[in-house]
Amino acid sequence: MSERLLVLVRHGQSDWNLKNLFTGWKDPDLSEQGIREAKAAGRRLKELGLGFDTGFTSDLTRAQHTMQLILGELGQDALPVARSQALNERDYGDLSGLNKDEARQKWGEDQVHIWRRSYDVPPPGGESLKDTVARALPYYNQEILPAVLRGERTLVAAHGNSLRALVMVLDRLTPQTIPGMELATGVPLVYRLKADSTVESKQVLEA
Repeated sequence: MSERLLVLVRHGQSDWNLKNLFTGWKDPDLSEQGIREAKAAGRRLKELGLGFDTGFTSDLTRAQHTMQLILGELGQDALPVARSQALNERDYGDLSGLNKDEARQKWGEDQVHIWRRSYDVPPPGGESLKDTVARALPYYNQEILPAVLRGERTLVAAHGNSLRALVMVLDRLTPQTIPGMELATGVPLVYRLKADSTVESKQVLEA
């Protein structure tokens, strides 16, 4: 049986991350730093001797571009990659496109903190982390996990919140502990799974 390898990577820094804007389903590309982060992620995976059989990403440019740059470093540009809105970033609704400091001035520090860090309180017109989990997790269970358990080495390039939904299951986090968990841009999380889909090992490939 080949290894049950699953690698999760949050996209590199986007132009809007750089400008401190709520992004959500808006579609800015990577910043220059984000391009460097994605390429560096690919090099770290290559140094470990890792290659992939299949990939998954979101419908958003910054995640797709990150995937493309990582695969370029690995010499795997032709890898089949599935795209799905299920892996999109959390929708920030009325906050999308706003500067985070401006949002705090408009709604208050405490309210914006609740929207950003609570598990189940959505911003106006947007999604809570719980809502994001509710769409990302079924996609993981139906599409990504079966590939991993078949022995297909699987790379997922997506977003902070959609990946937190997957990490919540893999790391057995709770609605109380997941809000405090942050994923750095461009840092691969290398999981090896047991046959029962639980985690055998986890490695964080920090720069």
